[in-house]
Amino acid sequence: MRVPLSWLAEYVDLELSTDQLAERLTLLGMEVQSVERWGADWQNVVVGEILTVASHPRADRLSLATVTVGSGEPLEIVCGATNIAPGQRVPVALPGAELPGGRRIERAEKMGVVSNGMLCSGDELGLTSDADGILILDGNAALGADLGDLFADTVLDVDVKPNRGDALSLIGLAREVSAATGAPVRWPPIDVSEDGPPIESLLNVEVAEPELCPRFVGRWIAGLGVRSAPDRVQMRLRAAGMRPVSNVVDASNYVMLELGKPTHTFDAAAVHEGRLIVRTARAGERLETLDHVNRELTPATLVIADPGGPLAIAGIMGAASSEVSEATRDVVIESAIFDPVSIRRTGQRFGLRSEASLRFEKGQESRVARIGADRVARLIAEWAGGTVARGRVDTNPEEPGPLRLPFRPVRINRLLGIELGPEEQRRYLERVGIQTEAASTGDIVPVALEPQPFLAEPVPAEALVAMIPTWRSDLRIEADLAEEIARVRGYETVPSITPHTIMPGYRPSPLEVRDAVRETLVGAGLTEVLTPALVSPRHIESFRLRTNVPSVDDEPAPGGDPVTVTNPLSSQHSLLRQSLIGSLLEVVAGNARHGREDVAVFEVGKGYARDGDRAREWWRLGFALAGASWGSWDRPSQSFDLDGAKGFVELIADRLRLRGLAWRAEADEPIFHPGRTARVSAGRAVQGIVGELHPGLLDDWDVRSERVVVAELAIAGLSVGQLAPVRASAPPRFPPIERDLAVIVSEDRAVADVAQVIRSSGGNLLRELRLFDIYRGTPLGAGEKSVAHRLVFQAEERTLTEAEIDTLVVRIGEALARNVDGRLRS
Repeated sequence: MRVPLSWLAEYVDLELSTDQLAERLTLLGMEVQSVERWGADWQNVVVGEILTVASHPRADRLSLATVTVGSGEPLEIVCGATNIAPGQRVPVALPGAELPGGRRIERAEKMGVVSNGMLCSGDELGLTSDADGILILDGNAALGADLGDLFADTVLDVDVKPNRGDALSLIGLAREVSAATGAPVRWPPIDVSEDGPPIESLLNVEVAEPELCPRFVGRWIAGLGVRSAPDRVQMRLRAAGMRPVSNVVDASNYVMLELGKPTHTFDAAAVHEGRLIVRTARAGERLETLDHVNRELTPATLVIADPGGPLAIAGIMGAASSEVSEATRDVVIESAIFDPVSIRRTGQRFGLRSEASLRFEKGQESRVARIGADRVARLIAEWAGGTVARGRVDTNPEEPGPLRLPFRPVRINRLLGIELGPEEQRRYLERVGIQTEAASTGDIVPVALEPQPFLAEPVPAEALVAMIPTWRSDLRIEADLAEEIARVRGYETVPSITPHTIMPGYRPSPLEVRDAVRETLVGAGLTEVLTPALVSPRHIESFRLRTNVPSVDDEPAPGGDPVTVTNPLSSQHSLLRQSLIGSLLEVVAGNARHGREDVAVFEVGKGYARDGDRAREWWRLGFALAGASWGSWDRPSQSFDLDGAKGFVELIADRLRLRGLAWRAEADEPIFHPGRTARVSAGRAVQGIVGELHPGLLDDWDVRSERVVVAELAIAGLSVGQLAPVRASAPPRFPPIERDLAVIVSEDRAVADVAQVIRSSGGNLLRELRLFDIYRGTPLGAGEKSVAHRLVFQAEERTLTEAEIDTLVVRIGEALARNVDGRLRS
């Protein structure tokens, strides 16, 4: 919020320098993000007096003015405005002057006459919205005075936090200054001179949705004249970052900045039968808003209507049909309280955010509806004339009083780690408008309200009751008062105290398994990505598996109905995904469209589903490979395929020290290539699917890569888990013996079947088995392949002999012939 200090000074005495004030507000929680000198871009613009005005000798629409700036010879300046006259004091941009926007003024010839500068309008100086006439200054303005000395201001840009909607106003920030300095807050006058007929004869208000509009206050002003607001008002609005419009509209904006109460003015001629109805929109209703966009309303939209239809989206924006214009003579002032959630959702639905909706979204106290209506009525009558009708329409005139909030001073000290007596705590609270009194029997201290209320019954003599003013809706529990006392006293005065308990020397990371997986894949050359969890309905349908990857580690099972977003930004982000495969494929496709064909990416993320109203989520690791791997001095570049993807899975299993990894062919998943897909498992530690996506799926999703290999894995500990401890064993005393064994089997025989036979027949002396080659071609027959493994034999108590190894190899060969129709290749 932009805060001009000259305006703020009307409501509280500013006893601190600008820097001191900015620092104190920041320490109070109202962070001052910048300090701006508004008007600093006026260079060499001074106050001058018009001596004479004559017609330009060569141009009918120009005048030739003689101007003095108090020193030196009078200046001749050519001017096109028609509102100038001798004796007026005006802003004069001298030769060499610089105006807002970097505009530079030089001595120039205009229609044969040299102009020694320029007379400035309010718009050219950024002071007012009047671009047609010269800005006429006060007759007492000192000749030759720098314009900055008259109108420049210091503006603070204050970041008001979301829970402090009461501070989104000059009065609210005046309260904060008062808390810091003790200076009293001065409210602006709100009394209204009412000379018109009774408002009941002019205006009727019906609230059909009291939950969405708890209070509506209306005022009626007749016989006004719409024109520009006074110059000082326009200057204040511009300094605060708002564009002046007209005296009526500016009065509404002025009060919004002043009191934090958004109001709206309707052209009374557009309100049929003098009736306003606060209701939800009906199906098919449309409204052209003030920005001249024709919007289709939904039944969830709260509107202010008359018998003829909607006149405004409540708390957001009015209709063009009821806009105040120069032809307006009577206006209706609306000052209402709206439900914050309804306003927030409506603003998001229509993509409309404004200064008014921002304040409604943070909640408003009931009484400012009355105060705001009266203040706007007073200012309009002051600036636009007219007659204010007697009384006001008020749908809920009863205004709640302060909230009683019991607290324990001893508990406040414990929370803050300081020692303050009860009277001292009371004095700090009083500085922010919170009165206190002694607690009585039956007063209960609210310690917490969420996730469920936690209340404490204090000893009456040891408790106080804080009377929370209606504008402080953020103070609801005992700890809030502790924060308020610390805030007013100064956070910087609270001493640093180390914890009394001994901290653990080491705390293992609960994400150790996940981090190990990420580090392993990055080390293998893959890049981690983070993709949106919100996807389209087509995404859900296209990547649904017939048999889901089972969960491990007691995580919820996958599958079920998709979770739908209630208010999606678009249909492409309306559901929560159930698989990572589609998200990773989109990454591959996006890279391919930008000419990057070699892609190796992975993601650790969640899948989501629901059973009725009960939602579930589960963790998965997914990776996608396309193109070729990046080569290095010791590793040539190779096209990614199923074998390479299996290698990454085995690398992860090795890093996590998982044993018993088993593979089996998968030919029944439509999104995968039927001959290049496998399921992997390792008991309750790993479950997954790895394979090449079906070419038809790649065409459907316009993926330009020739081949994309993907995997989705459930790994124990991926959500929360630690690595198994490393257990060292003594080095073997006797050497291992290696044998390479090539087995010829039929092409359709799974390599895993061959490995299983070798393990089962190799006995206890077979310590390690590694696949290192698969060969097809001469001299093998058609439909045959050679599968080569490296076998490592070792005994703990002796050195194995060649005869023992030969016996084992023969036994393995016989088992292969018997179980997989294999023969050893010599």
